[in-house]
Amino acid sequence: MINLVLTIIFIIGTMSIYILSRKLNKKWNHPLTLPVLVSSVVIIVILLISKIPYETYMVGGEWIHYLLGPAVVALAYPLYIRRRLLLKWLFPIFMGTIVGAFIGILSGIILAKLLQVDETIIYSLVPKSVTTPIAIEVTNIIGGEVSLTAVFVIMAGISGVFMRGFLFKTMRIEHVVGRGVGIGSASHAIGSAHSLEIDELEGTLGTVAMVVSAVIVSMLAPLLVSLIF
Repeated sequence: MINLVLTIIFIIGTMSIYILSRKLNKKWNHPLTLPVLVSSVVIIVILLISKIPYETYMVGGEWIHYLLGPAVVALAYPLYIRRRLLLKWLFPIFMGTIVGAFIGILSGIILAKLLQVDETIIYSLVPKSVTTPIAIEVTNIIGGEVSLTAVFVIMAGISGVFMRGFLFKTMRIEHVVGRGVGIGSASHAIGSAHSLEIDELEGTLGTVAMVVSAVIVSMLAPLLVSLIF
């Protein structure tokens, strides 16, 4: 009974904080008001102030976690709407995503080794650029720490939203395919969802890149880790 009450409280609380964060973002549209970032910070602060253990919060939070899979599947709708354009740009989308996935894995490993961090952290960092459900499964396969991977995935998504404008301008990436594939390969669902709010086609391409990247990373990550370590 106590677990049921806690589940209801934490689910309603988390959803309420996220809804308020979205309203804040709509009023002040800025990377710092990104709903995922704001709601995460607010929840962390509340847990710290009230001294509620993370395990207690996850009694309800795990139910929200289970919805990650269906949420990713729901992104298939804009793909269906834009299916003709996707077929038209099929080759550049797949080639860009393959290169992006490979660089995403390799850059994380190289930087981590240069900083001489623990191998467990490196394994947890490898799948940082794919959506959480896939990243967790990849981490379990290669021997990383799931909780660290979840943090790295969120950081990759948020940093992509922060840096997209600067990078697109600096690198002169103007074509919608380049923007969509870039953000989807590097910042998965968080970046793609943000792109959907800016440009539906860019967000759709980002979703395609995110899905393809997840497949590629799930195959490449264990292979590269076994070759390098």
